[in-house]
Amino acid sequence: MDKLAVLYAEHIATLQQRTRTIIEREGLEGLVIHSGQAKRQFLDDMYYPFKVNPHFKAWLPVIDNPHCWIVINGSDKPKLIFYRPVDFWHKVPDEPRDFWADYFDIELLLQPDQVEKWLPYDKANYAYIGEYLEVAQALGFSVMNPEPVLNFFNYHRAYKTQYELECLRQANRIAVDGHKAARDTFFNGGSEFDIQQAYLIATRQSENEMPYGNIVALNENCAILHYTHFEPQAPQTHHSFLIDAGANFNGYAADITRTYDFKKSGEFAELIAAMTQHQIALGKALKPGMLYGELHLDCHQRVAQVLSDFNIVKLPAAEIFERGITSTFFPHGLGHHLGLQVHDMGGFMADEK
Repeated sequence: MDKLAVLYAEHIATLQQRTRTIIEREGLEGLVIHSGQAKRQFLDDMYYPFKVNPHFKAWLPVIDNPHCWIVINGSDKPKLIFYRPVDFWHKVPDEPRDFWADYFDIELLLQPDQVEKWLPYDKANYAYIGEYLEVAQALGFSVMNPEPVLNFFNYHRAYKTQYELECLRQANRIAVDGHKAARDTFFNGGSEFDIQQAYLIATRQSENEMPYGNIVALNENCAILHYTHFEPQAPQTHHSFLIDAGANFNGYAADITRTYDFKKSGEFAELIAAMTQHQIALGKALKPGMLYGELHLDCHQRVAQVLSDFNIVKLPAAEIFERGITSTFFPHGLGHHLGLQVHDMGGFMADEK
């Protein structure tokens, strides 16, 4: 049996247990999770790329199909209402037959407005989880996105199942292929647009499949934190390259950032090498039970040392750190949790509530 299929059984059992815990605590009968809806562009017949509700894709790797629903109570087999219209204009999703399909009672939905017959008749004690509150109200839900329920699931998303860890590993393997292609295109004199295309080809994923908009910056554009433009023309001279780009696997995200010096020698290359060594050291410092704040402070101290060593700030490292100067050069902080979302919600929660 496929490794993911084996791990998925434990993943579903974990989600079922979490569901039982929170609905009992909140006095609910169950949850109804909506994948979302396609959004039409204003005054147009074109649609925006669909982005699935993260609480939906936590249960199954269906990330490209709107109008789907899951009905769960933590005890019975979850019901999946799977949207599969009769449509000759668009590609219709296949009937679910993947490894995850056996864990759901599946009903096929031909039209979005026919979902009512598959939902609980009495919805008074069922909570709607999703973006489209007007749809929920029209269907008769009175409990929508209750904060204690969302907070509970968001908090526990920080604790990954083995299935989730494997999905994250696969996403990162895909992203690494893209990063290698991007690096080589830079050193071959490519433009930002060339680099982006090389990345997408190597990952075999489209821009819409990426978990976030890639940052591909050359030279002075590297100084813009969230630079999402792609210059089609290569600069006259290549100096530096910053890339922040990920990949997707079963709805889980990779997020990798690297910086390169075109000459591969000189002070900037030495600066990159120093930062790389500190990055590796921080990774090795991770251990179970360690407070994230401790590692964050360690990181700022290391940045202070680099700023002092390279005479970027003409002060001793200790003073740079104590005066908070590192925040000017390091506004993002050490990092964030990764999972169903690039900035996974569990990393922002102090407790279940």
